[in-house]
Amino acid sequence: MWGPSVLKGLPSCFKYPDSDNVQLDYKLISVQPRLPLLPKRVYPNNGYLIVSCNGGLNQMRAAICDMVAIARHLNVTLIVPELDKTSFWNDPSEFQDIFDVDHFITSLRDEVRILKELPPRVKKRYEQGMFHSMPPVSWSDISYYQDQILPLIQKHKIVHLNKTDARLANNNLPMEIQKLRCRVNFSGLKFTPQIEELGKRVVRLLRKNGPFLVLHLRYEMDMLAFSGCTQGCNDGEVEELTRMRYAYPWWKEKVINSELKRKDGLCPLTPEETALTLRALGIDPNIQVYIAAGEIYGGDRRMESLASSYPNLVRKETLLGSSDLIFFQNHSSQMAALDYLVSLESDIFVPTYDGNMAKVVEGHRRFLGFKKTILLDRRLLVELIDQYNEGSLSWHEFSSSVKEAHADRLGKQRRRVIIPDRPKEEDYFYANPDECLQEPFSL
Repeated sequence: MWGPSVLKGLPSCFKYPDSDNVQLDYKLISVQPRLPLLPKRVYPNNGYLIVSCNGGLNQMRAAICDMVAIARHLNVTLIVPELDKTSFWNDPSEFQDIFDVDHFITSLRDEVRILKELPPRVKKRYEQGMFHSMPPVSWSDISYYQDQILPLIQKHKIVHLNKTDARLANNNLPMEIQKLRCRVNFSGLKFTPQIEELGKRVVRLLRKNGPFLVLHLRYEMDMLAFSGCTQGCNDGEVEELTRMRYAYPWWKEKVINSELKRKDGLCPLTPEETALTLRALGIDPNIQVYIAAGEIYGGDRRMESLASSYPNLVRKETLLGSSDLIFFQNHSSQMAALDYLVSLESDIFVPTYDGNMAKVVEGHRRFLGFKKTILLDRRLLVELIDQYNEGSLSWHEFSSSVKEAHADRLGKQRRRVIIPDRPKEEDYFYANPDECLQEPFSL
């Protein structure tokens, strides 16, 4: 029940049947007979929980899993989550544009009641403003929701949580909560049949030419502006990125020392640094490298060294025709969903920054049998790269040091790091959901 047949219906550690078996042949959709559904869980309804997710696709994905677990624990009815349309990407996609909403509802019906919208009588109360809206406290234990949020739901009948990212703790939660978070993530959240099929097509095209590596090259304009990382940028680009950072008031950090931040390992690797790192790790120069990212800042100029070192660079836009992606244009979350599916299936996954997609894919690949994920030590890498570029390290010394540093950073089994009172610094649950993983720890 743990087999990694990613694009053919995800495995589950909860022993329940997959309610959808959908195949799509380009434009023709044929729905197979549905398997019997598990019986609905019957429970007294304490009220209705509306949630508005914030952030990019994978930030919202993790939040949805948290909110399902919270709704289950509080015995409330969850309304299908609203997705962020006001972030940097301005993606207008609704939940049903990205995820199979019917599968989401039916596959979890033995745990929690999920509705597409409020019942008419309750919806009228909501439209009249008769509800309570608030952002929950970040990294909260489940007791916070039991002791503080549930009374509000019982009083107002409708509570709207208007921010959902990182609102549930990583650790010290009941096992059933952790297991349910995994069940939602690895089985309840399926992408739409159209996205799933296009993901399969990309993987088939890549497999025709042998193994492939997915490089999550997080070197896009928004990340550089947000982080203040400008290594390799010219003066005009630095000015442009700075203007963008000041243009978004909710990006609180404005004055940033790029050089110090880079040395602390807090910047995404540049394309040039990435090329050196892959070569030092001994990655075959002939392997296909699928770039899972948006538009790389600086374009061909910045990609030149990477393309020279790894000439078999591909993207979804080069593998598929424009007609295949026409409905995905200006829908960054749907494009990210394609990259997510391809990342799961890759022989090697290499993120250059530990953002939300990198973390969630890392955890999903752990669940699928500890598939090879190279977790780069950026702080050490930039130090070694600088020494190599300055001539104080030979190529052999540089490569040996990089290989040695990453010998145990390949996504294998390890305990999740717990740091009391510092939840932001401990291991993220969705990067290492070890309560849900198959292989036992050796004693």
